[in-house]
Amino acid sequence: MKTDKLLRIFTVMFAASLMLLSNLASAQQAYHYARNTYTHGQHAELAYEGWRENEDGTITLTFGYFNHNWEEELDVPVGENNFFSPGLADRGQPSHFLPRRNRFTFDVIVPGDFGDDELVWELTSPNGTTRKAYGTLRADYKIDNIIIMSETGALGAGTSDAKLRANIAPVSELIGDEIRTISVGQPLTFQTRVSDDGVPEPHDPMRLIRRLGGAAAAFASPTMMRDRMASMAPLKPTVAKHNGLFLSWNVYRAPESVELVQEAVHFDPPQVKPWEDTRTSANSPWGWLWVPPELPEDGIHEVTVTFDEPGTYLLWGRADDGGLYHDQYLTVNVTP
Repeated sequence: MKTDKLLRIFTVMFAASLMLLSNLASAQQAYHYARNTYTHGQHAELAYEGWRENEDGTITLTFGYFNHNWEEELDVPVGENNFFSPGLADRGQPSHFLPRRNRFTFDVIVPGDFGDDELVWELTSPNGTTRKAYGTLRADYKIDNIIIMSETGALGAGTSDAKLRANIAPVSELIGDEIRTISVGQPLTFQTRVSDDGVPEPHDPMRLIRRLGGAAAAFASPTMMRDRMASMAPLKPTVAKHNGLFLSWNVYRAPESVELVQEAVHFDPPQVKPWEDTRTSANSPWGWLWVPPELPEDGIHEVTVTFDEPGTYLLWGRADDGGLYHDQYLTVNVTP
């Protein structure tokens, strides 16, 4: 009798714990991704993210983009449909555009006397739509680490503390040559060393359950929590990101001869999406059920990539701790 009573108490406590998590994290309202959104056929908007001063007196202008498609990855070679002006047309911009919102994608360094000048990035998407982003030194476009963390969603609804404000970006280092040569169909395995200060604290969906203790801690499991939370849609007053260190390699530029780049390049293991895929089970920090991947003890991440089409590819690797990031690049010459 006493055992049954204790079990009922534990069950009530566990149910109450789940309800508390539900109230804190969701409104049980279904996402409507199909409403006014598209999988293919749309264009990319360009974004000027802002500027910051560098210690050497130069200025960094940062750009990103928003590909309106949920699935189609656009390809626009650097040239007449993808260029900067005035001056050099090639400023290191991507020619391969991942789906949806991609913030703080690349930097352009300009002289300290840039002043009232303007640098314009122009892109004409495959559907014929042209968009521009205007890089200026307007005061309201000045950014710092706090703004970057806030814009990417690492600070939730804009909250922070002293520890988070002192966050230092992770450091990534490509091990070996920055230019590799392989043949079509031949796997290329390469390594990246990543280190971080452990800030912000990695997202852990079981943390609150453990703090509550009792039956919640005794009977709950990550699988149980995932199944329970999968039916709930979170309230998102602003872009929300689950913090935690990860490394993601993707295509940044590809040969013009390759028609479907996203089907011609294969990464193993599948990479965390560095773009804002907010769908429930997406392998993206913005996905509702995403948790940071287990990190190698030595900090060395190994990735294998295979190409179906020949040409020169530029791969982009982003180490992201949830708030700040560090990028690496690898050029791969793929022979027939």
